[in-house]
Amino acid sequence: MPESKRRKKNAYTPEQPMGERKVAQFGSPAWLAPTMVASFVIGLAYLVVFYVAGPDVPFMNSVGGDLNALVNVGIGFAFIMVGFGLATRWK
Repeated sequence: MPESKRRKKNAYTPEQPMGERKVAQFGSPAWLAPTMVASFVIGLAYLVVFYVAGPDVPFMNSVGGDLNALVNVGIGFAFIMVGFGLATRWK
């Protein structure tokens, strides 16, 4: 039995839009790394100051009432967690 001729199909080429083309941006924003490092340093410094001179610092002594130690450690770790959150976006 004879075979039928196959039609040649042109390859699909999408239309090129006229106008300005957007270029994909790779990498991190310029503010990300300094903010991440500053958050780590502030959190670590807060914890060190609390443990070394916590009762002598008026602000740290009055925060949290009965849960003073827990609240101050939470503040320090919150800064560190923000730093880790920013670190996940760093490329």
